[in-house]
Amino acid sequence: MNQITLKGEFSLTGKGLHTGLEITARFLPAPDNHGYKFKRVDLEGEPVIDALAENVVATNRGTVIAKGEARVSTIEHAMSALYAAGIDNCLIEVNAPEMPILDGSALPYCEAIAAVGTVEQKADKDFYYVKSRFEVSDPETGSSIIVLPDDTFSVDVKINFNSKVLNNQFASLENIETYAEEIAPSRTFVFVREIEPLVKNNLIKGGDLDNAIVIYDTPMEQAELDRLADLMGVGRKDVSELGYLNERPLTHDNEPARHKLLDIIGDIALIGRPLKGRIIATRPGHTINTVLAKKIRREIKHQEVQAPIYNPNKAPLMDNNRIRELLPHRYPFQLVDKVIDMGANYIVGVKNITANEPFFPGHFPQEPVLPGVLQIEAMAQTGGLLVLSGLDEPERYSTYFMKIDNVKFRQKVVPGDTLLFHVSFMTELRRGCAMMKGYAFVGEKIVTECEFMAQIIKNK
Repeated sequence: MNQITLKGEFSLTGKGLHTGLEITARFLPAPDNHGYKFKRVDLEGEPVIDALAENVVATNRGTVIAKGEARVSTIEHAMSALYAAGIDNCLIEVNAPEMPILDGSALPYCEAIAAVGTVEQKADKDFYYVKSRFEVSDPETGSSIIVLPDDTFSVDVKINFNSKVLNNQFASLENIETYAEEIAPSRTFVFVREIEPLVKNNLIKGGDLDNAIVIYDTPMEQAELDRLADLMGVGRKDVSELGYLNERPLTHDNEPARHKLLDIIGDIALIGRPLKGRIIATRPGHTINTVLAKKIRREIKHQEVQAPIYNPNKAPLMDNNRIRELLPHRYPFQLVDKVIDMGANYIVGVKNITANEPFFPGHFPQEPVLPGVLQIEAMAQTGGLLVLSGLDEPERYSTYFMKIDNVKFRQKVVPGDTLLFHVSFMTELRRGCAMMKGYAFVGEKIVTECEFMAQIIKNK
């Protein structure tokens, strides 16, 4: 799968939920590997902020990212819509310290994205694969998020409040393709009893009955309700019973839970990659959501490339016979057993290390260790398969080393190990020369990495 960006640009204008300002956000296509970035066009120098979890500075009633003095808040609805649309690269220009709240949901963003369309780019999508179960939790609030391995992306949300109107709710998204219809229209919500503290904290200056679900669950005198309406600068409303104060009905009975699911997706987008795994969230909020995103970001930064997923029961893309058709190498120097994954710019090969390898008696007699130079050679052969598989009559070509740089050996490789090679282009193939980056993994650990240049030459 290749990366995706917008086919054209679009703009949305509305007031800010917390500032009350009239705000315009402009969404533009962006190049490969750009990610999501916000540009504050109203500030000197027009600073750009990467929409990544490590740049989150606050989570009070919205997700706030910052770089230096520049910040943008309430980004989660736009991020959620971009992520759900499969968009990898987008520049968002905004002329205020927050995004417009619009109708309190992600639907306006989804509709605008659908109107301009998307376009496929050259670079491969870089997924984050959940390999094992892990959890983040906050005992004080009772919030927790469990993340499980899965072949696709899905989310389950459970919420509960000490409220006669909004108590326990559940929402689920099994297929991201249903997001625009099932999740995007769900609006943010607030309890009437929360309004005065929020206003005193200089928040929700732009809140009204059109951009948030307002929940009345604690009896108040009409005079008190009128005072709160005046405090917010909205029209007074006669209220005789507990419930939802909005004229517009709920999109679904569990609209608040669906909005919490919407927020999770927006905050998960801060990892900078599409995720493959199942998220199960109990009492989620922006704080616990971004704790999860930061945990994943730390792992991504610690290890530039995730170990490929290896399922030995799955049929290979190239078996040993196909490899021998492409490569001239034979025993004892054919160092790739099979290829399990390949895209336009990368390939994943496998080498099973046995005690019968011919070099082990001399390297070393009492401690068999796979020579590092052979690991580099195996990566080069894997890269050669990537190049040669795209040529007509590949048997008429050979690949040769021209340069090797930045080699690192992190851990020894011994009999019984299964080596996974991830090799990708660093630059486009030019004049028969390819710059490649290679990693060798045993399990989840990188054991060897290097950069190399190879030349493809037609055989005489």
